[in-house]
Amino acid sequence: MIRDPEVLDFIARSEAAYPAGSNGAPIAYNRRAYDEMCAVFRAPRPPSLVVEDRDIGGVPCRIYGAQTPVAVVYFHGGGFVVGGLDSHDDVCAELADATGLQVVSVDYRLAPEHRWPAQMDDACAVWAALGRPAIVVGDSAGGMLAAALCLASRGNHQPLGQVLIYPGLGGDGTAPSYRENAEAPMLRTDDLGAYQLALHGDAPVTDPLARPLQVPDLSGAAPAFVVTADVDPLRDDGVRYVQRLAESGVAAVLRNEPELPHGFLRARRSCDRARRSFLAIAASVAGFAAS
Repeated sequence: MIRDPEVLDFIARSEAAYPAGSNGAPIAYNRRAYDEMCAVFRAPRPPSLVVEDRDIGGVPCRIYGAQTPVAVVYFHGGGFVVGGLDSHDDVCAELADATGLQVVSVDYRLAPEHRWPAQMDDACAVWAALGRPAIVVGDSAGGMLAAALCLASRGNHQPLGQVLIYPGLGGDGTAPSYRENAEAPMLRTDDLGAYQLALHGDAPVTDPLARPLQVPDLSGAAPAFVVTADVDPLRDDGVRYVQRLAESGVAAVLRNEPELPHGFLRARRSCDRARRSFLAIAASVAGFAAS
């Protein structure tokens, strides 16, 4: 249950721009409403931060800050259907400012125009072209991409760490959070089905990277810092993934955020709970870079 007035205010402002059920609306409306919601909370970039848009590996990206020996590769959320460089612009800018690291935000292709594995192909193309050590960070669907990239990179050019923020990791829907938070604000269990349909269509999901939680052996993946929102149907995906990583010998830390819903990164300037979580995320990124 959410009692924190700052969290309740964040939810009310979000849902005023992006009502529940928007995922069932035509795609153009859904994307427009999502972008409008993000714009409600968007903060200005740090004034000294240099930002550049350019392709990396043939994929549009936005680069925050001068080149550093270790980079951060960021994959935005949005269920693989909505979002882009602008929706997460201030998050990436503040992450670059807080860590002192160059952040590369990836504008991977969206569904339903581009079905899986187009998103994974884009992530891998950027990773291959980057050519230097990096930490991968992603929220929601982007968290799944970050996790999948770490699994795909085992035995090769592995990220220094993975930071997964309220990720969807391909749980089978039987975990308690899917029931307890079925009608949670910001993301409902039914929304997950709509996103999956857009991403995969009616075809069966056979690529294990599309469901990292169901990959039998996670050994060799990058160490992880996983942040879950307690009031989120995806909460137990993150909880279980940390358990699975630990069982496979991978260092993994879980941070669950009481009273916070899915998408709380946008509340980091108006809600103390979200602010403290963002600071912990930035600290984990900096820690992986220094290790």
